Amino acid sequence: MRRSATSYWIGFSIILALLAVAPLVLPEFWRRFVTEILIWGLLAMSSDILIGYTGMISFGHSVFFGLGMYGAAAALLWAKPANLWLALLFGLAAAAAVAVFVAYFATRLRDIYFSITTLVFSQIFYVVIFTWTEVTGGENGLTFSRPALAIPGLFSVPFTTETLHWFVLAVVTISFLTIRRVTQSPFGMVLQAIRENEPRARAIGYAVERYKIVAVMLSGLFAGLAGILYAIQNKFAAPDFVFFLVSGEVVIFNVMGGIGTLVGPIAGAAFFLLLREGLSRYFTEYYLIPVGIIFTAMVIFMPQGLLGFARRRLNQ
Repeated sequence: MRRSATSYWIGFSIILALLAVAPLVLPEFWRRFVTEILIWGLLAMSSDILIGYTGMISFGHSVFFGLGMYGAAAALLWAKPANLWLALLFGLAAAAAVAVFVAYFATRLRDIYFSITTLVFSQIFYVVIFTWTEVTGGENGLTFSRPALAIPGLFSVPFTTETLHWFVLAVVTISFLTIRRVTQSPFGMVLQAIRENEPRARAIGYAVERYKIVAVMLSGLFAGLAGILYAIQNKFAAPDFVFFLVSGEVVIFNVMGGIGTLVGPIAGAAFFLLLREGLSRYFTEYYLIPVGIIFTAMVIFMPQGLLGFARRRLNQ
């Protein structure tokens, strides 16, 4: 057990070091691409709290992601000069508020009914954002300037491709360690008990609905954080990111990488984005066809995802 934990942290440190060095050795396009993978990985990891640890498949993560983007955009357009920490505060507050609203209603339902309810909420917020042109910019979205990386009274430096990557890497790493600690805590054990047998968890005396509400809120909070980072990287917020297709992609990331692992969803996001980028260069308009075929093959032949497949191969 101790040897396994040591190997885990050695591997974690190596990957973290490689990601830290990446912007110094990669071309401009791939620097941005690796940063984007980290952001989508955080979104996938946030959904794994529900899918992998609580057994609740959500098709509403695009709402939390999108509201994080729009909350950050509102702060950056309102505050002069633009303030990074205010953007984080507004984005997290917007995502948390929506997460509480969705959790209160959706967690009263189970299985496919929960999934459909989250899908309905994502469509409701998408329509609101798409049509409320005066506030959200409608289909054109909101464009803003990127704030500086600053701590008042200490330093203030503009974001470059490298510093933005390191900032995103730091946020994603802290988020990963936080979520890992939560999932391994007694609270996380209860979530897994709910996943395995919800009626029995309720019979033991756990307030299942409360645990599920907190799980949705935590998941939505980290999804909103991913939305804030994406908005800062690309300097815009658009209604397309609130559309339910984004939630569908997040589920695919989890399935490809391996649900209930935290690392798996990040690996799945990286694999999917790299696969889509590579195939789109050769199949331009029809690249989603080979992507779909590969995904179907993985579901059939690698049901535990990339991480589960790697574990089986290493244990042979």
